[in-house]
Amino acid sequence: MTRNDTSLGIWFMVATTLVFAVQDGISQHLASEYNVIMVVMIRYWFFAAFVMTIAARQAGGLRAAAATTQPLVQGFRGFLLAAEICVMVAAFTYLGLVESHAVFACYPLLVAALSGPVLGESVGWRRWTAIGIGFVGVMIILEPGFGVFSPLALIPLAAASMFALYGLLTRYVARADTAATSFFWTGTTGAFAMTLAGIWFWEPMTGPDWIWMGALCLTGVAGHWLLIKTYEVAEASAVQPFAYLQLVFASTIGVVLFAETIRPNVAIGAAIIVAAGLFTLWRARRKG
Repeated sequence: MTRNDTSLGIWFMVATTLVFAVQDGISQHLASEYNVIMVVMIRYWFFAAFVMTIAARQAGGLRAAAATTQPLVQGFRGFLLAAEICVMVAAFTYLGLVESHAVFACYPLLVAALSGPVLGESVGWRRWTAIGIGFVGVMIILEPGFGVFSPLALIPLAAASMFALYGLLTRYVARADTAATSFFWTGTTGAFAMTLAGIWFWEPMTGPDWIWMGALCLTGVAGHWLLIKTYEVAEASAVQPFAYLQLVFASTIGVVLFAETIRPNVAIGAAIIVAAGLFTLWRARRKG
């Protein structure tokens, strides 16, 4: 049963972003020691088990959760999210948490830009202006034309594009399917895809790293549970701006635990991206 408690929803979102930031830090550690695809595969096994447990406890059980009239789109969503996670974890190993999340923060702008061609929604000139300003922030972070431009900087941008498309497809399937159905397909199809890909990259892990892997799986489950609770108690438009706290938390972990640095261009670019993203969220909420 849903209720409208914005204050509680904000606290849930803050907790969600903190847990996901910790998850990203653990992912960076494990992916620096083991194959990225294998790490994501094991994470997805626990995610799928969590999704199926939740579905089994709902009315109608697994059969009701799996019922959909658009299996191809649902399946593609699951594959896309799994691929996006692999790309983003790879970005952590190459660029670190700070720069990866600074670029990834542009995904709400990509959602706004693609909502027209994908969903047929109208995007006014104000939001197009905010989108353009946000991508100025991305360019400031990437620094094309200054020194040697690293193509590695495009990895988190690719992840942001994939996540934006995933979000738009989630809105698309929501026209016919429940959130429980979409959640079920996300976990199960993602686990299926990662198993097909990851089983070929299996390598033995040390005892301490299995503990870290367990922590990664637990934070993944906890993060998704908290996100579900967030949207149960508050409207998405009211709590979504606080999702940007993941950038703050992840950057803090990167600086404190991984000795990363925050370059001035990254700080300036991230601030521009966040400001533009908050404006697009505000405009969407006002139109709604």
